[in-house]
Amino acid sequence: MALNLTQKQEVVAELAEVASTAHSLVAAEYVGLTVGQLTDMRKKAREAGVYLKVAKNTLVSRAVENTDYAIVADELTGPLLYAFSQEDPGAAGRLMKEFAKANDKLKPRLVSLGGQLYPGTHVDVLASLPTRDEALSMLLSVMSQPATMLVRLLSEPASQVTRVVNAAGQTKAA
Repeated sequence: MALNLTQKQEVVAELAEVASTAHSLVAAEYVGLTVGQLTDMRKKAREAGVYLKVAKNTLVSRAVENTDYAIVADELTGPLLYAFSQEDPGAAGRLMKEFAKANDKLKPRLVSLGGQLYPGTHVDVLASLPTRDEALSMLLSVMSQPATMLVRLLSEPASQVTRVVNAAGQTKAA
């Protein structure tokens, strides 16, 4: 069913709002997927914090005009499924990668992150990005390592004295 002008404006406004706050975008060809498969994918997308939308390419290119994703406007051809990561930059990539494993009909066409355009093969790179919690734990381990090393360094002289005294005591006892 064709959209009238007000419906198109609503779609563009909704997509523009999502694109302005999204961390990454993945566009994929979805021809050949069943309605059940797309419904399952939408359910997984909601759980992962990914905004999933099938829309006309002209509407999407208008929606992303003044965002970091304006670079993808020339590449939008054919029927595409758009996945915008809302919470985690790698969420859309992980969703597409996981779903493409089970469904060979889903083919990622392009990836956009930080105002840069990448081919669909970069979905694996996007999917390998750590989640926010993983990144924070890595940062914490990097920050705590110097303190741990300092404590070891400061406690080592006392440990050495204890070992020398213990060794001397054992040699006198023998």
